[in-house]
Amino acid sequence: MKVNSSIGQTTDFSKKSYFYSTPESLNPKLQHLFDLLEADRHKLLEKADELSTEQFNRARPGKWSLNQILAHLIAAEEMSLAYMNKKIPRIRDAGETGVWEELKMVALKGSQRLPFKFKAPRAVIENTPSYSNLEQLKSHWDNERAELKRFLENFNDDQLRKKIYRHIRAGRLNIQHALIFFREHYLHHWPQIKRLL
Repeated sequence: MKVNSSIGQTTDFSKKSYFYSTPESLNPKLQHLFDLLEADRHKLLEKADELSTEQFNRARPGKWSLNQILAHLIAAEEMSLAYMNKKIPRIRDAGETGVWEELKMVALKGSQRLPFKFKAPRAVIENTPSYSNLEQLKSHWDNERAELKRFLENFNDDQLRKKIYRHIRAGRLNIQHALIFFREHYLHHWPQIKRLL
């Protein structure tokens, strides 16, 4: 599978004044959500390091291997980040989330905690890369998370509710919702991951 050329591209915030100002550090709320994502990722990769390449790529008939599950998670995050980067130029004009979006997030989180299968969006499937081994996947994921952190570092407190993110089912949401969903998506796949570790 090929990786879409737009995925992984960065935005040079130093040359564009899309944000009201440049914060001195990552917003505490975003930092907390990002730290949760990273804690989950590092614990997972520590366990994955104990697997052989054959185990990392092993899959039962009709099921994904650990390699494929993690590649799917990475691709979903990358595509979301690419979308948000495209929306940055108009962040000042973006509407703000409210009670309705919070209710949608409750429903979205609930759907991810249920033991139901959801068909991955076609765009994510088509843009999910193949990794030859765990080290290659880890390197790619490290880079993706570094890009995500750089993106988050440009948010000010008064932009946290801006509708910068779009979920295929829940619609337009804010940056905090995006990070929450990234973790819920991981937790949704955790039972599959756990069986393969």
